[in-house]
Amino acid sequence: MQSKEQLSSILKDLIVANNNRVKGYEKAVDETTTFDIDLHSIFNSMANESRSYAADLTHEVNILGGESATTTNPQKILREWMDGTKPFTKSDRQTILTSCDCGEEATQKAYAAALSSDISISSEVRKMLNDQQASLKMAYNVIKKYREF
Repeated sequence: MQSKEQLSSILKDLIVANNNRVKGYEKAVDETTTFDIDLHSIFNSMANESRSYAADLTHEVNILGGESATTTNPQKILREWMDGTKPFTKSDRQTILTSCDCGEEATQKAYAAALSSDISISSEVRKMLNDQQASLKMAYNVIKKYREF
């Protein structure tokens, strides 16, 4: 029973990481100018991706008998700008992309911690987490490429 609770806790951390990512990209969309239509599209797509992942993770938590994540524990999740409450210090393209980069790094760390945990994870859930992490890594690489321009 304890391993179900521990796995549920790990999945909840990832739900929070994805929810923070959604808030961060919503904030990034709000902060970009109308000239940054390319970023609007990318940021909206990334927010939608995390909404989907959070829903999948919530489904798994429910299967385990847990309740979905509604709060965050700052000691467990690196929130960076993803909490959606910190304003960007400047609203220029490079500053926003730098903040997104930090948020993506935090998300990667959350997935790495979950996957390296010694908690028993079923092969189906592990595959889901690996697939999500791989897709999030591609998104992280997109942000890095945009920062280089």
